Parts: sequence; structure tokens; C-alpha cells
Amino acid sequence: MLESLRRGAQTWVAKFFFALLVLSFGIWGVADVFTGYGRGSIASVGNIEIPVEDFQRAYQNELDRVSNEANQRITAEQGRQFGLDRRVLSQLVGSAAIETHAGELGMLLSDKTLADGIQIDPNFKGPDGKFSKAGFDSLLRQLGVSEKGFLDLRRKDELRTQIFGAIVGSQAVPRPLIDALHAYNQEKRVIEWVAIDVGKVITVAEPDEAKLKELYEKDKALFMTPEFRKFEVLQVSVDDLKKSVAVSEEDIAASYEATKASYDIPEQRRVQQIAFKDKASADAALKSLRDGSKTFGDVATAAGAKDTDVDLGLIAKKSLIDPKIADVAFAIEKDKFSDVIEGTFATVVVRVTQIEPGITKTLADVKDQVRDKLAAEKARAEINGKFDEVEDSRSAGKSLKDIADAMKLTYNEVAAADRNGTTPDGKPALEGPDLAKIAARVFGTNDGGDADMIDLTNGGHAWINLLSTQAPKERAFDEVKDQVKGSYMVSEQRRAVGELATKLTERLNNGEPIAAIEQAAGNKAEKTTDAVTRVTLPQGLSEAAVAQAFALPKGRAAHAENASKESQIVFRVADIVPAAEATKEQIDNLTRDLSADLTNQVLTEYTQSLKARLKATINEVELKRVTGTTGE
Repeated sequence: MLESLRRGAQTWVAKFFFALLVLSFGIWGVADVFTGYGRGSIASVGNIEIPVEDFQRAYQNELDRVSNEANQRITAEQGRQFGLDRRVLSQLVGSAAIETHAGELGMLLSDKTLADGIQIDPNFKGPDGKFSKAGFDSLLRQLGVSEKGFLDLRRKDELRTQIFGAIVGSQAVPRPLIDALHAYNQEKRVIEWVAIDVGKVITVAEPDEAKLKELYEKDKALFMTPEFRKFEVLQVSVDDLKKSVAVSEEDIAASYEATKASYDIPEQRRVQQIAFKDKASADAALKSLRDGSKTFGDVATAAGAKDTDVDLGLIAKKSLIDPKIADVAFAIEKDKFSDVIEGTFATVVVRVTQIEPGITKTLADVKDQVRDKLAAEKARAEINGKFDEVEDSRSAGKSLKDIADAMKLTYNEVAAADRNGTTPDGKPALEGPDLAKIAARVFGTNDGGDADMIDLTNGGHAWINLLSTQAPKERAFDEVKDQVKGSYMVSEQRRAVGELATKLTERLNNGEPIAAIEQAAGNKAEKTTDAVTRVTLPQGLSEAAVAQAFALPKGRAAHAENASKESQIVFRVADIVPAAEATKEQIDNLTRDLSADLTNQVLTEYTQSLKARLKATINEVELKRVTGTTGE
């Protein structure tokens, strides 16, 4: 039943309704002026009062929308905890503010204009491509409004769109801003660095018993047992359902015949190619290859190609984009040079150095695979029905275990598991790929009762109910002695590495070459072969190191943790390469991105200024009464 409602929420009718009633939270923000006044209206903007009924309707639709996206029921109380009530009210206030401004500007839309727009709106066209009165009437019934009420909603939406269009259309991105952002994004730096080899240059003395006890007493909280939770899980999964699905031999044979090519392994070849600027240079190169005066590598180097450009790898024919090249590459003999191929995108010569024959799979080879695929397809078709059955049973007050027994579904009661889904003996609490997702939901709630539903990775669903919580417990010293020692050794090692990195950085900033610190670091110095941008991460460097490098002037050094955070990288900015002149494509991309940012900023300022000028107010007393928070 609930699944049917959720599917209905995906129709164009529902989406149209949401589009009319739900505005962008990023545009409206949250009103920051709150006062109380007469009962019956929940807010006012200028001369417009927003009735409680409008808020309740919009809030319920927002709850439905969020529930649909989250694939679980969001109650009004949960929505309030998420701030949805404030969001909806702010949207209504913003809409009323724009409606008032449109009136001040003398903007009008007649009923005839709106009706004409509805007549040609593709959302209201039937199968014959013409306006569907039946479909329109169905929408009105779902909205619970008259034609006049719908026209009022439509009028507000159209006026809002016109105002926004005028504001957005007037935006222009300043060229200096584009140039500044391009210079920032495309500035490059050459970085030289040394990674400290902890195993070679860092030695940490093991602590004695007294030291370990001192550390244990100081930080007992670090060595307590984790919080464990007891919970139950009911699962409706494709893997479970397909076990009971019957698949006939005739269906298997028919499916195989219809899709047998998908089971075959195509022939693969290791293809090498060299691209040339024109056919003349390709002909000359091919002649030198065939007479043996030049090797394939010599010709590739002369053509300016890198190894990665030449070797296309072991690939199937369909992986080659150009059909002309593909046909030749899969026709020539191994280690032979092709004739010059004038392809769609380039003129090339190819060679094949390895051939892996294709394999044709018979029905006997893939029978089990076909049966499993058909069973999974049938099981997926049953998922929605099983979902509705479970929801109906829960609505009837049945427990998850009773539902599982009656429907022969997978049910597990986990006596104790931590946030990682691990039991006290260190084993996974459940089998399957969804353990982390289930554990996250278990620890995302603080009470039991009504079970939470989540979607599984295979298209199924799981209902989770928290049964009890076991708070962390203190553990005796002897029980955690090794853990205390390990923590101490790691902490001391990091401290020693940090001190060494600081000293080596000082040496570089005092003028020593980076080669001079190699012995102390226990490693060879490295250098970026190409200048890198802020978003480039060369192998061996961490994001923290690259970020710091772009904050340093040329010639200065610093240090940062490596990617694993187990050691430190000492580095210096060897050179700074200013950004090249921006290409047309780069300018267009920056203009588009900056225009979107500026538009959002302007629309936000516009709506906030309207609220302030029109003295938008919210009736806090009425809001609390409607949302059931009067006693809080």
C-alpha cells in the first residue's frame, strides 16, 4: 500500500504539485523576525496573511516529498526535528513577499492568459497530444482545489517566474572576476619533497609497566568497551525471494537464445597505434617500419607520441571508437604493420602484439547463470508486493518476527553490535553488503518502537528495530595493556616524526638543498615532473601538502602529514608557473559557474530585502500550536 503511494508520488501530477508549492530553501532562507498576533493566520507579509490551512497543506506535502526521497515515513515530529516546518513556512513567506511585490509593480495575469497556457502545457496533454480535461480534473481533485484555486496557484508561480527571469537576465559576470578566478585555478607549482621513512630514522623506546599504568589511569575513557546495541532486522531481498522462484527449462532456453551473445567472451587484441598529422608522413613512416630502418618505438617518438598514447591495451573490437581502425586492427596478423588508415579522427598505423581468441558459451556452459538471472528478475518484480505486505502487517500491529515467520522472510535478532556492525567477539553481526548501512541506522536512532525502513543495495528493503542499548564499560588494565602500549607507541612515533619534520623544514628554509636532508629523512628526494594545479595530487604527495605548497612563496618549505597520516612529507616550492591565457572554453565554463553563484546570491538578497521591507512576521504561538510544540 505505502509503496503504491510512493510510486504515485513519482508521477508528473505529483511533481507538478510539488513544483508549485515547494520553493528552493537556498533562495528563501529562514525568516529571522518573529512576533505573535491573531489566531488563524500563521504569518503575514505586508497586507497578505498566510492561513494556517495553507501551512498545514504545504507542510504535509513537504513531508510526503521528503518521505518519498528517503524511502521511509517521516512523521510531523521528525520533520520538525529536521527543521522542515521552518523551511516550509519560510517558503510561504517568500512566496507572499514576491506576490506583494508583483502587485506593487502592476504585474497582472488574466484568467484567460493562464487558461491558454494550461491548454498548451505538455503536462496536461493526453495520449493524443491534445489537452486532457479528464487529466486536468484529476489533478484538481488530488490538489483539493477548484479551477479558480488552481489558477491562483498558477498565477503566483508565473509571476514569480517572470520576476526571477528579469533579475537573472540582468546579471553579468565581470571579466576581472573571471580573470582572477582563472588565474587562481590555473596557477601551477613545481614541488620537490622528501617523505620521512619512519622505519629507518625513528626509534621509540618501549614504556615500562609504570608508564603504561599512568597512561591508563589518565585516559581510561579511551580504553572502554564500545557502545553495543541489540536490534532486530527483517529483510525482503532479491536473494531470498529468488530461492523460491520457479524457472522452467523452456524459459531458460528462450532467454539464452535471445541474449546468448552477452555470454560470449569476445576476441581481444593488444593494439598499438601511431597517429600522424597527414597521410604523407604516415606513408613515409610505414615504409621505414617495413624496411626495418626504424622500430615502432622510433617512429612513435618521432611522431611525438608517449607510450600511453601508443599502447591501447588488450581490448575488444567494440572498444575501438573508430570503426575503420577497428576493422583493420581485428583483421591483421599478429606483429604485422597495417596499411595507413585514414580514420574518422586521425590518420594512423596500427600493430597487434597479442591476440586472445573469443569464447562462445553454450547453453550448458551458462545454464545456471541464466536461471539465476531469470529468478532475480522475477524476484525483483515481487519486491513491491512483499513491501506492501510487510507494511500492512506492521500497520496491523504484528512484530517483525511474526511477519518474517508468516511470509518466510529473513529475520535476525542481533544480541550486540557496535557502530561498525561488529559483535563483542570481533565478528560481523550480519552477512551481506548492507551491514554498514544497517549499523548506521541502528546507531542513528535513540529509541525502539516503530521500526525504521532502509533500502538494500540489491533492490530489497530492511526494517530495523532497536531493542536495547548497552553503554560503554570500563575495562581492567590487564585487559587493555597491549592496547595502551600500542596507543603510546603510535603517539610517540608521530611526535618524533613531527619534530624531525620541523627541523628538516628549518634546514631547507635556511638555504640547504633538498638533497642535504635525504640522509636524515631516510629517503630519496622527489620532484614533480610537471607543474601541478591546486586540484592535482601527484603520487607521493598528500592533499595537505599540496594545499600548503600553494600558500608558500617560491623557495620556501613546509611539512605535512602523508596520505596515511603515519609519517610526514617535507617539501619546498621549486617554481611557480602563472596561469596561461584563458581559452574560450575555460572562459565559458567560468562564466556559467559564476553566473549561477551570482544569481543565487542576488535572489537571496532580493527575497530577504522584501521580507524586511514588508515587515514579514511569524506568529510563533500559532506555529507552536499547529506543530504540537506548545508545551516545549
